[in-house]
Amino acid sequence: MTTQKPQLIYASDYPDRLIRSINQAKKHIFIVETTFRTDDDKAKAIASALCDAKKRGVKISIGVDSFTYMEPDGFKLTILRQQSARVFQSFGLERQLIRAGINFKWLGRRTSFLMLGRTHAKWVVVDDEVYIFGGVNLDHESFNNVDYVFWLKDENLAKEVILEHKKILKAERIGGAFRSRSYKIDEKSTALFDGGFVANSIIYKRACTLAKAAKRIVFVSQYCPTGELSRIFRKKKTKMYFNHWRNASASNRLIISFGMMSSRHKTLYKRDKYLHGKLIIFEMENGEKVALSGSHNFMATSGLMGTREVAIETKDQEYISQLEDFIQKHVAL
Repeated sequence: MTTQKPQLIYASDYPDRLIRSINQAKKHIFIVETTFRTDDDKAKAIASALCDAKKRGVKISIGVDSFTYMEPDGFKLTILRQQSARVFQSFGLERQLIRAGINFKWLGRRTSFLMLGRTHAKWVVVDDEVYIFGGVNLDHESFNNVDYVFWLKDENLAKEVILEHKKILKAERIGGAFRSRSYKIDEKSTALFDGGFVANSIIYKRACTLAKAAKRIVFVSQYCPTGELSRIFRKKKTKMYFNHWRNASASNRLIISFGMMSSRHKTLYKRDKYLHGKLIIFEMENGEKVALSGSHNFMATSGLMGTREVAIETKDQEYISQLEDFIQKHVAL
């Protein structure tokens, strides 16, 4: 097994780093994303690198959530001229990758209700390298958000993520879900996988459990926390950084404003760039710190609707120090 120290990679640096890994790939590449579209030069370069890798004989499997492209104002099943630019870009990318021989699948098309069964997890596995435990998708907007992913070189973790990847594709064939689970990376860190069962998010449950035991909490997300976690935060010394509804897109404005009104939470986030990173750092009574970081926005509805997510729970200072540095440099003022 080959392991190296985790590295936090900022969203703006992610495309170049990912392309470098893809260009060096020898065996396989597995990608799950909420959005992937070729709407800028960096995203186009990622798609081209994937096609070149396939020509070298690299096995490639890609799953992209379909919900983003089926929004009422963005995906109309009537006539082509009504479809948005993002839909044309996504279909163009699909054709490009399939023509190259890449296994490309839309995720979530067999769910019984539009919002149920979303795949919100994000990862890229390139041989033994894993980009994971962050919120960056593969498009122009994502590369310019305040966000990050972690890079790890870990053969065993890569195998576990590939296993999860295959479970998602299998579940998609029947429109179902699978059991949420955890995987112990080492003595200090555990990967958490939400499998998509309604009202069964182990990530959200762990956030609530850790919050109850903490004396101080730092919360970062694009959305205001909701549900049980929100109520726990009110009883604790909690610093909360999330986007104010005025700084959000039209589709997110309603979600954030409802969360702020229902919880009465106020945000400390004052920067102009859109915040998309998702993490919580808990300081326990004994001074020990525990962090959660990944794709989960820590809203109760994500668990209630059976959204597939991924996160890391860690006591490892290698992760926590980088998360604290991210907050200091890019989130707090």
